[in-house]
Amino acid sequence: MINEFLPISKEDMQIRGWEQLDFVLVTGDAYVDHHSFGPALIARVLEDQGYKVGIIAQPDWKSTDDFKKLGIPRLGFLVAAGNMDSMVNHYTVNKKIRDKDLYSPGGRMGLRPDRATIVYCNRIREAYKKIPIIIGGIEASLRRFAHYDYWSNTVRKSILVDSSADILIYGMAEKQIVEIAKNLNDELDIKYIRHIPGTCYVVDNLELVDGEYIEIPTYKEVLEDKIKYAEAFKVQYEEQDSVRGKTIVQKHANNYLVQNKPERPLNRLELDKVYSLPFQRNYHPSYEKLGGIPAIEEVKFSIVSSRGCFGSCSFCAIAFHQGRLVQSRSDASIIKEAVEITKLDDFKGYIHDVGGPTANFRNPACEKQLSEGACKNKQCLHPKPCQELIVDHREYLGLLRKLRVLPNIKKVFVRSGLRYDYILADKDETFLKELLQHHVSGQLKVAPEHISPKVLRYMRKPAGKTYNKFRERFSHINDKLGKNLFIIPYLMSSHPGSTLETAIELAEYLRDIHYQPEQVQDFYPTPGTLSTAMFYTGKDPLTMQDVYIPQKKAEKAMQRALLQYRNPKNYDLVYYALTEANRTDLIGFGSKCLIKPKRKGNLVDNHKQQGKQQGKQQGKQQGEKRNTKTRSINRSRKHNK
Repeated sequence: MINEFLPISKEDMQIRGWEQLDFVLVTGDAYVDHHSFGPALIARVLEDQGYKVGIIAQPDWKSTDDFKKLGIPRLGFLVAAGNMDSMVNHYTVNKKIRDKDLYSPGGRMGLRPDRATIVYCNRIREAYKKIPIIIGGIEASLRRFAHYDYWSNTVRKSILVDSSADILIYGMAEKQIVEIAKNLNDELDIKYIRHIPGTCYVVDNLELVDGEYIEIPTYKEVLEDKIKYAEAFKVQYEEQDSVRGKTIVQKHANNYLVQNKPERPLNRLELDKVYSLPFQRNYHPSYEKLGGIPAIEEVKFSIVSSRGCFGSCSFCAIAFHQGRLVQSRSDASIIKEAVEITKLDDFKGYIHDVGGPTANFRNPACEKQLSEGACKNKQCLHPKPCQELIVDHREYLGLLRKLRVLPNIKKVFVRSGLRYDYILADKDETFLKELLQHHVSGQLKVAPEHISPKVLRYMRKPAGKTYNKFRERFSHINDKLGKNLFIIPYLMSSHPGSTLETAIELAEYLRDIHYQPEQVQDFYPTPGTLSTAMFYTGKDPLTMQDVYIPQKKAEKAMQRALLQYRNPKNYDLVYYALTEANRTDLIGFGSKCLIKPKRKGNLVDNHKQQGKQQGKQQGKQQGEKRNTKTRSINRSRKHNK
């Protein structure tokens, strides 16, 4: 019997009667055959087109042996770091090595290198010299231009240049990979495949670039001048639209990186077809004895209903990767998948999620987006909902109603992101009412991120008063339903524009609503986001105005501590922050005070010193753990150049 997973060994190929593969896909994740895992999705799309595809998952990168185990492919290698950027996968915002890799067997760390895309390509080149290499996935997509790299604190070249691959696919890659495969199969040399939207390539002569293009500051310029970096990012950000976006060129030494205009997203029929492919919805059986793959737990009983997001939060890379144009699957496609989920042996009756980047976005923000593209200098929801925005939850609500009455389904939850400002803009409260009545398990998680207008402006998030209005509507419906539900707000500290004063403002707000967050997310400068460009340059690239950047470890520790001011462990940091900001009025026994004064030795200087020391220590702990944990990851750094 043929293994229904794609081949991972020569033995698997022999069972299928295959002597040679068309493509070998190398991934930094373990092989999970589920549509939420990009490598598996691309492999299944190629399989559906008649190509023979094999998977090399988490190869040993210290030699070429693992890269040769499926033989030389007829058409080329496909390389992806996995579902996450490999540096984000390895390191926390404090640059400490993470305890677990959820995309590896048993959550084990150390099974992929730092900068996995580059390392894998180098090994393939070492093994096969001139074999075509196509890179893609989130790591390649968000590093396609010269970019600021938080972990090295430098501006790095395009990953296409550093990896020596032939083509980079950015964004959602189904259309691009099929077209590339067709060209290779027709024996077109890969160096001439330069016409496909949603791809990048490198040439040594601008005469080889077809049509009009925008040339942005060179790698050398953005490396040496932060203003040039901001100017380059502004063009990249504004031209990522599949309707009106233009080709962009950036010089790297004597060559030119060329980004073709973005590919049009899949329409509903195309999207339905992709999600109907024969995914096994589980990790490869070979991982069972190793503890399985933890990442499957979040998605195995969940359904992807949409792609794209017109919310465009500054710290999120979805707009740069998937685009602002929202696409969604049909009700029939989603219901069919839900029925298939109910047949799984370990299904307990609960659909964990029905959503996407933003669950309650099912269609383009307005009719104009389909013909003219998303507005270049205007956001759909910031600073307030656009007058052209179509606010309508009826289609999504109708889908949820159909799902929750299916046989063998006890409950359908919505756990992916919900834009509460979009819900608030809907004058019909039916969606929120049924959401709370049927699709929330005790807690509704939303993401105001902050409440200070100064910070929210840079986040491109709705003003704090919008969140207050939503809380009021939530409470009203909650009481009316006789439910005991709670709102859990996600909050972020140390985002560009956030000062001690705005952090204190947020702490006071949390005091007034009687809420203490269990977790707070420090801003993480990941590639491809507007916020990361602000972090590096100290400018808002869209306006070129100065932005305050909290970079010192002590200040970042204080901002985080202020959001959890009730935690006794944070007392000294909070005390120092309040004295530093001349807000000692918040130290005392009054109802408006955040913390009480110390009973003995209440000296401001002592607390300043303690606060400084505690802030510094939070950044030093990573070195202590690196000497005893995951040495293989540290040793891999020498392979990354």
